[in-house]
This record gives sequence, C-alpha cells and structure tokens, in this order.
Amino acid sequence: MAKYTCPMHPEVITDRQGSCPKCGMALEPVEVSTKAGPNEEYLSFLRRFWVSLPITIALMVLAMRHMGSADTSSWWIQWVLSTPIVFWAGFPFIERAYHSLHHLRPNMFTLISLGVLTAYFYSAWVTVFPRSVEGAAVYFEAAAMITVLSLIGQLLELRAREKTSDSLKQLLKLAPETAHILRDGQYKDVHICQVKVNDLVKVRPGEKVPVDGVVQEGSSSVDESMLTGEPLPINKSLGDAVTAGTLNQQGVLIFKATRVGKDTTLSKIVKLVGEAQRSRAPIQRIADQVSEYFVPAVVGIAILTFVIWYAVGPEPHLSHALVNAVAVLIVACPCALGLATPMSVMVATGKGAANGILFKNAESLEGLAKTTVLIVDKTGTLTEGNPSVHNIECVANYDESSVLRLAASLEQQSAHPISKAIVKEAIDRGLELQACEKFQSETGKGISGIVNGESIFVGSETSIQEHGSELPAAEKFGDSGPGTSHVYVAVNNQVVARLSIRDSLRPSSKQAVEEFRKRGLRVIMASGDRRESAEAIAKEVGIAEIYAPLLPEEKSALVKKLKEAGETVAMAGDGINDAPALSIAQVGIAMGAGSSIALESAGVALMRNDLFHLAQAYVLSQKTLGNIRQNLFFAFFYNSLGVPIASGILYPAFGLLLSPVFASVAMSLSSVSVIGNALRIRSIRLPVA
Repeated sequence: MAKYTCPMHPEVITDRQGSCPKCGMALEPVEVSTKAGPNEEYLSFLRRFWVSLPITIALMVLAMRHMGSADTSSWWIQWVLSTPIVFWAGFPFIERAYHSLHHLRPNMFTLISLGVLTAYFYSAWVTVFPRSVEGAAVYFEAAAMITVLSLIGQLLELRAREKTSDSLKQLLKLAPETAHILRDGQYKDVHICQVKVNDLVKVRPGEKVPVDGVVQEGSSSVDESMLTGEPLPINKSLGDAVTAGTLNQQGVLIFKATRVGKDTTLSKIVKLVGEAQRSRAPIQRIADQVSEYFVPAVVGIAILTFVIWYAVGPEPHLSHALVNAVAVLIVACPCALGLATPMSVMVATGKGAANGILFKNAESLEGLAKTTVLIVDKTGTLTEGNPSVHNIECVANYDESSVLRLAASLEQQSAHPISKAIVKEAIDRGLELQACEKFQSETGKGISGIVNGESIFVGSETSIQEHGSELPAAEKFGDSGPGTSHVYVAVNNQVVARLSIRDSLRPSSKQAVEEFRKRGLRVIMASGDRRESAEAIAKEVGIAEIYAPLLPEEKSALVKKLKEAGETVAMAGDGINDAPALSIAQVGIAMGAGSSIALESAGVALMRNDLFHLAQAYVLSQKTLGNIRQNLFFAFFYNSLGVPIASGILYPAFGLLLSPVFASVAMSLSSVSVIGNALRIRSIRLPVA
C-alpha cells in the first residue's frame, strides 16, 4: 500500500493522500515512481481555479463599476458571485484550517481562511443591514480574489515541489524493464521483476544492465557515469561486478545475478535519497521554533491592528480596521518559512545522487558543510586502493613461492585490498592455494589460521611482535623505498618473509587536497601504514599533519580528541578498518561505498573511490547550507517587512495601505520565491578535476 508524507513534517506518514494535519500542506508519496499517475491535488486546485477565474473577473468589474456608489443593490449580486468561490473553490483552505484548529496546530491555512471568511461575513452583514455600519463597504471581491490568488500560489508550489523529485525519477528510469536471462537452455526476454538471484543474464552492446551481478563470460566497457559520475567507461571482465542501470557499450557480457528487485544498488540509492529528502536538518529547528509561535502571534497582531484602527483610525473606522486586520492575516503566511529548509535539502540530495554522492540524512549534509577538520585514510582514499606485491624477501629455509602460497591461502579469506593483492600475485604466478582452517581476523592487527597443518600469521611489524613472533635482524631486509607498505609472514611463530606492497597515488588526490585547503579545511592523514610510507604519500599530495601507524581504536581516539578541542570532524575512509572512527566523527564518509551502500557507520557515501569526489560533495553541502540561509532570510525579511506594512505603519507618513488582494499576491510569491531559490541548487557547478 502506498504511503504519503509531508515535506515539512516527515514524521507524518499515512496511507491516504490528503493534507498534513500539522501544516496543511499536500502530502507526497514516500516512494517516488515513474509510473505514478497525475497529481490529484494539483488537478483539483487547477479545476477550482479555472472555474473561479471568470467569476472573479466579473465580480471585480462589478465592484469597480459601483465603487463609491450609494446604490447597494449590486452588493447582493457580488454576494451571490463570491459565495461559490469562497466555499467551493476555497473549500480545501477552509477544511485545512478547521483541522489545524481541531489539532491545535494553526498554520498558513488558518490565516488565509480567517482573512477570507472575515471579509466575506462582514460584507454579508452590511449587505443585509447596510445602515448598521457608518460608511459601510463590502469586500466580496477581496474575499474572492484572495481565494483565487491562493489557488494560484498552491498550483505554483505543487508544480515546483514536483521538480524536486525529478532526479529520483531519472535514476529510476535507468533500469530497463526487461532482461535477457537463460531459461531452458536459451536466453529469453522477461520482465525485470522475474529475474532471480543466480540467474544468468546477457547484456548486449548498447543495452542497460538490468540487475546487479558478477561477470561470468565476456568482456566490455561499461558506462557507470549515471550512478557514479565517473565520465570514463570502466572495463569489465570475468569476476568483475556490474550494477543495475549502467550502460554496456561494446562487447557482450554474461553475468550471474547477485541482487535483484529492491536489493539492487540502484533501488537502495533511490530509497536512501528518498529518506534523506524527508529528514530534518539541524538548521530547521530555527524555523520550527519560530513557526510554533508565529501563527498565534500574527492573529494577535491582527487583533491589535483592528483595535488601533477602530479606535484612532480615519472614517469609516470599522472598514479600515477590518481591511488592515485581514491584510495582516493574509500577508503573514508562514509557508515560506516552513519550506525554506526541506525544499533545499530535497533538491540537494537529488543532485548529489545524480553525481554519485549519497547523503544518509539532512544532518550529514549540513554537518559536512560545517566541517573544520577532514581526516583521510591513505589506502583506497588517497591512493588507488589496488595495491600490488612489489617484492618478497625470505629468511630461514623458505623461498618466494612457498611463502606466497601459504600467505595467499590465508589471505583468500579476507576482503582487505592488501589481501586481494597477495592472492592476485599468487594466482598470477600459477600457485595452487590450499584450504585454511581456524581463520581469525582482528581488524588492524592481522590475520591467522592453519594452512597445511602449520600456524600462519600475516600482519604489520607491530602486530607481528604483539603476536609473539620475533623479527629478524634489520639487515635481513633491504630498503624498499618511499611509499611502500610492509606485511610480515610468520610460520609457527617464526617470521619467514616480508612482502613489500605498493599502491599508486590517485591522480586527483593532490588537487582535492588543494581544493580543501583553499576552502579553509584542515586536512589530516591517519593511516595504519608505517610512518615512512604514510609520509611519502602525504608529502606528494601536500598534507602536513600525519598520524601513523594507527590502529582503528587509535583513529577513534584521534577523532575524539579533535572533537573535544571544538572541531567539527569529518572522517573519510574505506568503511572497513575505519568504521569505528567513521561512526564517532560528526560526519563519516565511506569512500567508494556505492556498490555495497555501506552507510551503517557513515553519513555520506561516495560511489567513487576518489577524494576529489569528496571535494564535490563538500562544495555541494556548502552551497546548500548557503541556499537554506538565503531562504530563511527571505522568509524572515518578508514577514518582518510585510506585517508592519499590512498593519498600516506607512499610513501616517505616506498615506499608504496594503490591500488584502495585494497581500495575497505577496503571500503566494513568497512561497514560490523560496522554492525557486531552492531549485537553483540543481544548476550548481561542482569543481572538476
């Protein structure tokens, strides 16, 4: 069953389309769909507008023709013409106002309805009893025009709000509706919902990948830019992962389906972005606190305006008092204030998703913008994350092949990049790996197990000593040069070899660090590698602060220390060894987490393992926070200026009054201007490497 929620109050979730009981805004679907039907709310307002418009024009002409006339007969005609507009076209406003008072949550519709009904019933009174009020005048045309203008405002707002989900709809359209799967010995076209895990799927050149999977046959280049923002196609061959929604460019690929339906990366991205769009940013609290007292305050100002104008205003006292009080009610609509933050968040998270940047919630989006210190890991963040075995140095009675076979047999149980490098080196040398028993892994400290009856331990220099193995004399091993990591292999508590691992620096890392520094960020490297290796990479990219070697708990301690010093800390890592620090930082950033959606310990996930991608996320978050502040300023400034003018503050000096009709125009434009400003986020130009 479909669920609906409110952009301003995401905690409101219902299975019926309608209006929010707190603010009265139209509810929107929780899940965006490309097959969604027409917006019934929009069609209803559109129908009411087109029926009301000609009647209102006729009513305005009639009112202007008889303005100042002593003939009150036209008042009855105006009454008849205005009644269907106020009570039929304006029924959604009146209904929402009633619900707001019933729930003791007055909102924008409360003010609109109070203004319209006050003008209408006052006019009806003086029409029936024209001599009861000295200098009486009717305001049926004002009540009707305010209703029509409010309808226009709602139509513009609904159209603008629909645009905020455009990016999600574009993501949903990436997945094809059919797939070629192997059934009964031949490939058949089936609907995507019929694909099951472990099905063999064929993708031909020019076709989109329907589900996630792992390549079993063939090779090709795949365009993943629609999901990751990576402009260059990625080569795919045996064992490589493919993602739903990406475009196969050249060869034929046959892959085994690993995730289908709502479990695909694409579906999870859409779900995560949808949840982020409905979350509340901390800056929203300002608007929430103001809105809580805003409507009662406006009603109080309107009453005070009425009293002052009635007591000391010019003749006719009652008419002037009424008109100005109604103008105050109409012009002070708090909708712009409520929309200021959620509209910007919705547009920004959508734009981020289109560029491979996933914000878990609005708090992470705002937190990244306020970051003062960025901590980055080395392997997989500054470097390519695809290390290779550079050299193997053996001691005792072991040769390279025997050491590599034992180490790789153990490392095949681990998913760490260094483990993959050792296994790849063994396979490339044609070594046959053996079974491993009693495998154990301690994050950041190494792995152990039994291979061919021997106890094997593989780890760093520090962990090998903690394990109880003695390192050979320093002269046994040579100098591997800068930027090299070392892994030691111990057999039965005796160190038998040292493997030198190298990982190349990402071309964009230096530019990314420069971008951060230019924007005032303090960048720190925290690495588990030995000091010499970390310093070599840090020097190359221009990072002065280095902490190495650090265990995962030591990285967490570093984050805590910086937070206690008053810094806002963002931590970027691969989401495995760095998970504890990611969860402690104000903003955890999982690099290259798009394939697994590893957001359990991070608030931001980047689908590319590229530090410059993080620079783009940082710029987007800063621009979004600036946009929110602009919206809040517009909303506060508008009300600070509009309410006094509507109450008549300019009348003593300039003789100027704000008509309720113009107040209604200003009210509608305020909401639309805030939404229009939020939509500008879609055109933000992110830095390019």
